[in-house]
Amino acid sequence: MSKYISALGLDVGRKRVGVAGCDRTGLIATGITTVERTSFERDVQQIQNIVHERQVQVLVVGLPYSMDGSVGFQARQVQKFSTRLAKALQLPVEYVDERLTSFQAEQMLIAENVSPSRNKGLIDRKAAALILQQWLDIRRTNAQSSVVAVEY
Repeated sequence: MSKYISALGLDVGRKRVGVAGCDRTGLIATGITTVERTSFERDVQQIQNIVHERQVQVLVVGLPYSMDGSVGFQARQVQKFSTRLAKALQLPVEYVDERLTSFQAEQMLIAENVSPSRNKGLIDRKAAALILQQWLDIRRTNAQSSVVAVEY
């Protein structure tokens, strides 16, 4: 596993895609922007610009599993969009369970005295950052657990 990573976190919705990036060390995810969905081609172009600018190596997409853990209609729509996007960008895609990330993002805004109803794009960016942060944390934990201690 490379020491440096450039991943893009995506919170894919019907109207918007929240986009988050991480620092090169893969420690901290932050919201970058929100893409207002218009056409697939335009969505790809906007995300392609970010991918190129940040030298992205992997897309990390939040998958909205149903509360019982099954893959429902919305999750299938996200998978369909993500598969097409990954193919268009020629990047691998990894999925993270994103249940409740939008709720968490709304709670963060409320704590900052920001109105969630007036800041949907900000919610999407924060949700994307939560998705990417979860992936980064899992990746770091797995890397640490794969290091074997040797005693002499």
